[in-house]
Amino acid sequence: MTLLTRAGCSLCARAAEQLAALRDELGFELVTTDVDVEAAAGDPALRAEFGDLLPVILLNGTQHSYWEVDEQQLRSDLADGIDH
Repeated sequence: MTLLTRAGCSLCARAAEQLAALRDELGFELVTTDVDVEAAAGDPALRAEFGDLLPVILLNGTQHSYWEVDEQQLRSDLADGIDH
C-alpha cells in the first residue's frame, strides 16, 4: 500500500496516522511517497496525476481512496487479499 502525500498537508498527516494504526493491526506494508519530492527528483507523474486529490491511497498501484481513509472498504479489500 502506498500513501501519496505532501509536506504541510493536514489531511495527509491524519491519513498517515490512521494507516499506521491499521498497519500495526492488520500487518500490511505501508510506503509513504511525497509527490513534490518525487517531482523535484525528476518524476512529476504522481504529482501531475494525483496532486489535487492528496492524500491518495494506492493498493497495488491502483487508486483506492483519496482525501480520507475509507477504512471499511480498506478492511474489506485487505480481507479479500487485494494487497497481501
